[in-house]
Amino acid sequence: MTPRNWFITGTSSGFGRGLTEKLLARGDRVAATLRKTAALEDLKAQYGDRLWVAALDVTDTPGVRRVVDQAFAKLGRIDVIVNNAGYGLFGGAEEVTDEQVRHQIDTNLIGSITVIRACLPHLRAQGGGHVLQVSSEGGQMTYPGFSLYHATKWGIEGFVEATAKEVAPFGIAFTLIEPGPTRTNFGAGLVRSLPMKVYEDTSVGEVRHAMASGEFKVTGDANKMVDAMIAAADSSAPPLRLTLGSIAYGSIHKALNDRLAGLAASKTIALSTDTD
Repeated sequence: MTPRNWFITGTSSGFGRGLTEKLLARGDRVAATLRKTAALEDLKAQYGDRLWVAALDVTDTPGVRRVVDQAFAKLGRIDVIVNNAGYGLFGGAEEVTDEQVRHQIDTNLIGSITVIRACLPHLRAQGGGHVLQVSSEGGQMTYPGFSLYHATKWGIEGFVEATAKEVAPFGIAFTLIEPGPTRTNFGAGLVRSLPMKVYEDTSVGEVRHAMASGEFKVTGDANKMVDAMIAAADSSAPPLRLTLGSIAYGSIHKALNDRLAGLAASKTIALSTDTD
């Protein structure tokens, strides 16, 4: 395969770092962004000009636009955009602070939207491209205690699905990546609210205890998931959604069936509310 050019956010660790390593190893070029560029010094020393590195905080809208413009100017054509930067926030809806709510939305949702919007003019001008948006199984189902995280993932899924329809005539494709619990540093980067005693014996408390005790199942293999993401990007007919991991498949399958059953149960009422 002809070497390709990639733009990836959140490359200091996890999926972003894994993608960067594998893509460079196979001969591709990568524009890698992260908040602290020192984390990629080893790869820069090894791969030289095939790795372009820039500091970026996706909550800095002018900064996103500037870095995206610089990356396209440096690499020329960029074939694949990987919107990966983000983190998790755990806490009941009334446990999290106003500041935590704002930062979660600014990073995961508005930050992702900003990156996509900054890339679209360049992708149109070059005649197409592919955007991999890292979402989560949590963009299709929910866990108690992750309400704000889910708000961002359900939000970005709606944004991407609609935008994909808007830009399909320009040869721009999108794939939503929906991993389940995976052995990455997601847990280490998880921001947690101060617990309220009233939630201790609720589903929020159950999830909190499961995470603290190690009972919360994490079965996803990050290395295999990165391979699946690259394969999707290489495909001539990429899917709109790519579910990764057995837990994600099972949880999303159940959530969709439950929603479909709820819709079917409301059919009579729904049809009765049309105009006569």
